[in-house]
Amino acid sequence: MKRIVLALGGNALGDNLHEQMIAVKTAAKAVADLIEEGYEIVITHGNGPQVGMINLAMETASKVDNSFFYIPMSVCVAMSQGYIGYDIQNSLREELLNRGIHKHVATIITQTLVDADDPAFLNPSKPIGAFYTKEEADEMIVRGYDMKEDAGRGWRRVVASPKPVGIVESETVKTLLAAGQVPITVGGGGIPVRKAEEKHLKGASAVVDKDFASAKLAEELDADLLIILTAVEKVAINFGKPNQENLSKLSVSDAERYIEEGHFAPGSMLPKVEAALSFVKSSKGRKSLITLLEKAKDGIDGKTGTVIG
Repeated sequence: MKRIVLALGGNALGDNLHEQMIAVKTAAKAVADLIEEGYEIVITHGNGPQVGMINLAMETASKVDNSFFYIPMSVCVAMSQGYIGYDIQNSLREELLNRGIHKHVATIITQTLVDADDPAFLNPSKPIGAFYTKEEADEMIVRGYDMKEDAGRGWRRVVASPKPVGIVESETVKTLLAAGQVPITVGGGGIPVRKAEEKHLKGASAVVDKDFASAKLAEELDADLLIILTAVEKVAINFGKPNQENLSKLSVSDAERYIEEGHFAPGSMLPKVEAALSFVKSSKGRKSLITLLEKAKDGIDGKTGTVIG
């Protein structure tokens, strides 16, 4: 049985709670198709708009009532994992039962280990939450938050985006897979934690890219295939130009060359290709696929998508 880590992109979850509840039903059908084909599936997902909404709600509450404290980004990620996982697991469970497939689906609140010495912590750059005046930002800085001016629109809190070095609950995921169940894990890249001492894990003021976390998870699970689902059917070079070329296959060397030549946008396709590469290079025989959610099965069958490796 082929083991697949399936990373759902933001387009599979919508931008708000109402959209999410609709979108996960579509995602559930695509995932159920793969399970019905006999693949062993692990689901991961992003949390971009969701974690931002949680953080903004908490910031807004603290502005209105100073008895509300700002909550750490690690806690915001944990909260997003819970409510996104809740919708995904219920939708997928229902879809599987409608097909006569009796498999348990469970969300794991997952921690992702990051290196306290990761250079990303020296230059937090990922903006989150509300805009503030200079005076409000100065107060936030005193309280220990990193703040940066955002293109003339005001000041925003920024956090680091370190690379994942391990998935704390990967053994739990393996146990669920061995029992024939479907785990939902590494939501939003996982709750970023670092080793504060030998046994204690401390939440980090950071967000981990969900594609890199998914690649690390796939590596630790010894998966056969990492599927990164996104808003386009295939990876392209010269994207948006008259000479745009959609790629069906991408070797490691070609992918590295295209990255060096700047073909992939830093905030869009670049991290997806880099994450896919990191999994492929972690061991012989591993492959990654980048494509649309609704094309995942066709991509596995070699009919579409971009295969790396």
